[in-house]
Amino acid sequence: MSTQNEKAIRRVVISAVVGATIEWYDFFLYGVVAGIVFNKLYFPSHDLVVSTLLAYATFAVGFVTRPLGGVIFGHFGDKIGRKSMLIMTLMIMGVATFLVGLVPTYAQIGVGAPLLLLLLRVLQGIGLGGEWGGAVLMAYEYAPKDKRGFYASLPQIGLAIGLCLASGVVALLSSLLTDAQFLAWGWRIAFMLSGVMVIVGMYIRLTVQETPEFAAVKARNAELRIPFLDMLRRYPGNILKGMGARYIDGVFFNVFAVFSINYLTTTIKIGRTEALLGVMAAAVVMIFTIPYFGRMSDRISRPKVYMWGSLITAVSAFPAFWLMSHSGGNVLLIWLAIIVPFGILYSSIYGPEAALFCDLFDARVRYTGISFVYQFSGIFASGITPIIATALLKSGGGEPWQLCMYVLFSGVVSALCAWMIGRSKPAGDLSGFVNPQAR
Repeated sequence: MSTQNEKAIRRVVISAVVGATIEWYDFFLYGVVAGIVFNKLYFPSHDLVVSTLLAYATFAVGFVTRPLGGVIFGHFGDKIGRKSMLIMTLMIMGVATFLVGLVPTYAQIGVGAPLLLLLLRVLQGIGLGGEWGGAVLMAYEYAPKDKRGFYASLPQIGLAIGLCLASGVVALLSSLLTDAQFLAWGWRIAFMLSGVMVIVGMYIRLTVQETPEFAAVKARNAELRIPFLDMLRRYPGNILKGMGARYIDGVFFNVFAVFSINYLTTTIKIGRTEALLGVMAAAVVMIFTIPYFGRMSDRISRPKVYMWGSLITAVSAFPAFWLMSHSGGNVLLIWLAIIVPFGILYSSIYGPEAALFCDLFDARVRYTGISFVYQFSGIFASGITPIIATALLKSGGGEPWQLCMYVLFSGVVSALCAWMIGRSKPAGDLSGFVNPQAR
């Protein structure tokens, strides 16, 4: 690889990581705060479980609208280019998150408060729906073919950094402020910080160029009129297998990154700061384990790493929750129960995932394809998981074993789909270009 190409890839990767970090910080900050702030200030109820479920419902709405963003930005990303769409998605996400920090509470303006929160959550979902696909595509399409798993895993680090920042900022504010101060105004600071980060991310993103693969599509005038319809016609099997493979990713992440905070603070009765620090520590570990498994997928094969990762990660929920429930409030044991399954084992899924999905589609529909697979499956894999987890915990009398069985089920489904992906032929870089019927 020439020095010039190395510099171009480095610039693209930095741009993708920074942008993805901002996007995931914005998106999961909402998830972190939903179960500890929004349920009290925006969804008041005499039953804490009901108010928490309502708060998590607005969290789920962001996942429901992500496919819409994926289709919209995927369409124009496959017709106009990846770079311009990434700039737009970053702006939408950042502005929406900043405004969440300014929304008055239910006590101040009544029902308008949760409605405004819902609207901004919709915008967050649309922005992130287009962001993820573009970010990983930039790295995947710039990378050498034998290193695509590694390079496509690097933007995935943005999830870990963003989660680390979201958990860390909330934990810092929780430790510096009293509960009354945090609920009154402290949590708003975390949302308004997004505005500063967007300015930095926008500057970096404006310096990158379009990917070589999409430039080749433009040079051949091979853009499709409606990429979404072509994707449905040519890749129906790959779409279903990709969405099934995504199942364990969404379930496991939201159980440990979102639901566990509420579980630890309300059921195990440890402090909010300690629970957040455990998730943050797992995210720091994930920064290093995600690219490790991405590189492993280049050496072994992405479907094989993903298949075994799905099974092992799903099974780890049982010892993790057993350790939490029998910890006696010991913070170090609780952190261990989060860091090993979430910081290490989960990366065996999330590291190879981006390249695994990119392999399913050719360059003309790849933005649309991976965005749709990732975001549409997120509705049932991610968005409703905190609601399901809360309901299963209640039906289990506060014991988490029904929830663990649900996690195991999702892991078996994903492993089976990854196995089927491994038995099929990758779509290839330029497949379909010489086939006039594919246009």
